[in-house]
Amino acid sequence: MTNYSFTPKGVCSRKIDIELDGETITKIKFTGGCNGNTQGVSRLCEGMNIHDAIAKLEGIDCNGRGTSCPDQLAKALKEAL
Repeated sequence: MTNYSFTPKGVCSRKIDIELDGETITKIKFTGGCNGNTQGVSRLCEGMNIHDAIAKLEGIDCNGRGTSCPDQLAKALKEAL
């Protein structure tokens, strides 16, 4: 298992903690952000291949910010690779 922490930019969440088993996402925890939405994104991604998650989440925009918590998660996953 590998643990990775990421500090998102331009969104309400302040930290994303990721646990990986090879290229499989085993756990994601957001600190801050919209609690229900970040929990939902986290649970949907658990068990998913990191490349599949990046493809699904990258580029999602939140209210014209140019990014979102899911987009920041994609950036975190790319860095974790």
